[in-house]
Amino acid sequence: MALQTQETMFFINRDMELVDTEPIATGMAAVYAARCPGREGPNEDAVGLVSMIPDRGVLILADGFGGHPAGDQAAEIAVRAVERAVRANEAATDDLRALIMEGFDRANAEVLALGVGAATTLAVLEIVQNRVRSYHVGDSGILVVGQRGKVKLRTMAHSPVGYAVESGLVEEDEAMYHEERHLVSNMVGSPDMRIDVGPVVHLALHDTVLMGSDGLFDNMTFDDIVARIRKGPLAAGVSELARTSRVIMTAPQPEQPSKLDDLSIVAFRRVRAQ
Repeated sequence: MALQTQETMFFINRDMELVDTEPIATGMAAVYAARCPGREGPNEDAVGLVSMIPDRGVLILADGFGGHPAGDQAAEIAVRAVERAVRANEAATDDLRALIMEGFDRANAEVLALGVGAATTLAVLEIVQNRVRSYHVGDSGILVVGQRGKVKLRTMAHSPVGYAVESGLVEEDEAMYHEERHLVSNMVGSPDMRIDVGPVVHLALHDTVLMGSDGLFDNMTFDDIVARIRKGPLAAGVSELARTSRVIMTAPQPEQPSKLDDLSIVAFRRVRAQ
């Protein structure tokens, strides 16, 4: 496998028409980020891909809170804070966990320092060789799915509805129609922020990692998302998720949940060693 260059790519305030693919760590990432259809103003989502020589990388996604001031600034601050923390000591340690946690703390302090009540979600994926670990605050989601549809990891949304689904009080299909689905109970920009750290997951060659803002998860069912991303070309899968989500946003059908929102999707797969 060819070594990847050591660089960072940011997708800040983007309104993309096509999916971008980039080499990172031991594989390839596909990224899509677009502004809420029909809405003026910035895209309040932000994405970062941090490639680290030779076989490590970090994927970052933040979704600034709509209805709060400076949501786009909060998302950009969060993504850049994690990137800076990872870059600051990457040569001195193999412990990406410690660096990422430091990045979350920096992000929270910097968003709070804006002093305007800004807030954002923050989801991060650590890649080391064939292993990944998730970190998240808020309701931006991360999942790992096998080629046959087996779900190896799924993060829980930090929201009243997310907790209700996890506890079995609300069915997953019902959650998409819930009147409080927009509420988030844990955020970057809060003195009480807490970081949810996932287990280490070993990726098989054809496993897919998917990260998304709620512009994806509030418009497509979990089963539909898995069906479109579990196999086939990675960029094509992300493109189909983006197309379907935006159709649902702009032309909802009767009895179908639909939410206009910014949309960000990041997917990752290992590539076969050369």
